[in-house]
Amino acid sequence: CVSASPAASAAPMAAFGYPPALNRVRNDLLALTRRSTTRHILLPRSVGSDAVLTLKQNIRNRVSASKKTKSSHDSNESKEEGKGEFIIDAFSSAAQRFSIDKDTASNGGLLGELVPQGYLSACPELDRACFTEPLGEICGPIESDFGYHLVLVCARTNCPKLDGVYTRVIRGDDGVTAELAPPDGGEKSFERELVDFSLGQIGFWIATAFAGGLVAEL
Repeated sequence: CVSASPAASAAPMAAFGYPPALNRVRNDLLALTRRSTTRHILLPRSVGSDAVLTLKQNIRNRVSASKKTKSSHDSNESKEEGKGEFIIDAFSSAAQRFSIDKDTASNGGLLGELVPQGYLSACPELDRACFTEPLGEICGPIESDFGYHLVLVCARTNCPKLDGVYTRVIRGDDGVTAELAPPDGGEKSFERELVDFSLGQIGFWIATAFAGGLVAEL
């Protein structure tokens, strides 16, 4: 007789995908749990888009000539030696110098650490860019009511169609090269994401009920 391989029998869903109903739940869960760490540089409309593109190119010129690898664990991809700056350092320095968003400029244009989708609802164009622009690339100019934005997505979770297994930009061994890496502890499975999300929701409602009881006693 012919036996099924342990790998094939252990993970049938991996081979055939999730059932449609479960796939909808999975997509909804991913949408609810997306997070992004993004930096931006805001420039006034008065400077014109050409000036923004010039600044974008100047930042790129300061970045290392080394080629960015697809994975911090991939040793097969060649690198070109070059002098320059780590992309996040170069972008942060430019934000401190040129950005007119005073709330973020002093912190290198940082919009927040792993903030949820919708966090920047006051600027929908910028909020959208945090979850649609390529990870680890200087993007823009993006025009909004506030002016022109240059954007650098430094880390992002639960966007597998866009990022694959990679979720963050890290500094390479040479201190300059930018590499895309998976999350610490490896990629979370859908089942683990579902458990984590459910536990978070349970904790939220327990805390809400407890707080409600305290208010009622007062």
